[in-house]
Amino acid sequence: MILSVSRRTDIPRNYGDWFLNRMKEEYVYVRNPMNPRQISRICLSRDVIDGIVFWTKFPESLLPRLDELEGFPYYVQFTLNGYGKELEPGLADRSRRIAVFQKLAGKIGKERVVWRYDPILFCGAYDAAYHVRTFGQIAAALSGYTEQAVISFLDFYAKTERNLAGMGIRRPADEECILLAEKLAGIAARYGMKIESCAEKLDLSQAGVPAGSCIDKRRLERILGCGLNAGKDRGQREACGCCESIDIGTYHTCPAGCRYCYANFSEEKVTRERSRYSVSAPLLCGSLLPGEMVTERKTCSLKNPQMSFLEGFNGCLAQTCTL
Repeated sequence: MILSVSRRTDIPRNYGDWFLNRMKEEYVYVRNPMNPRQISRICLSRDVIDGIVFWTKFPESLLPRLDELEGFPYYVQFTLNGYGKELEPGLADRSRRIAVFQKLAGKIGKERVVWRYDPILFCGAYDAAYHVRTFGQIAAALSGYTEQAVISFLDFYAKTERNLAGMGIRRPADEECILLAEKLAGIAARYGMKIESCAEKLDLSQAGVPAGSCIDKRRLERILGCGLNAGKDRGQREACGCCESIDIGTYHTCPAGCRYCYANFSEEKVTRERSRYSVSAPLLCGSLLPGEMVTERKTCSLKNPQMSFLEGFNGCLAQTCTL
């Protein structure tokens, strides 16, 4: 099983203590976001967890406790944009986030921290020239601290359309996307980074940006040192290249307030959901209601012992994989 922590909310930034408690208890409850009365109990034992992928914009509070994850294969998707408070009102300033990125990479290795520059949007001063300049500044600061950059362009969902109304924000036209992607690819290469796109229907490979996978089977296999019998995640968008995983997050629980976010309905709903948070609860921001049933979700290891020797991230042969 691959654990996604989480597409739905920033657990490392806001709920790291809760997550580590769940890892100690070796189980978590997760509501089905499409049917909230369906609750799954998910085993979090070392026997079934093959890897953990973290999604975050500022994991500072988790850094002192990373040793509690020793023995678990994991890597971090770290989003670091150049937007101001009008778009990312709840985040620390860019220099502080860069410092945390560098510190994290120093602890776990640059191979296990992926830099996400997304979503790319156009609005007023946030034009192509701005993104080229800002991407270059961040890339220079992160040189030597990551090997991978990921970009994507803004997608409009119902929630983002409402939250961005009246701000004059748009997704770049296809021609603009291709031209900008080509420039960002050149910058990434200059600073020793590979670059990929995330869930883009538009083919950016012509600009030197191949399609990537955020829940990346290849990356996890290299960390593990063995193969994984993991297929494509059929619950994601068609253009998404991620392999199958189980997400343990909850929508409408991130207080960062990023205006482009697809995961929050409104500030009022986030405040209401967060008022139900308990660091020791099996559910994130909630509890079981009368009459609700919990179903054990079947989980198992996806390791493939037939694929035992893979080149590890440090350039040496990894240990034989055993179940």
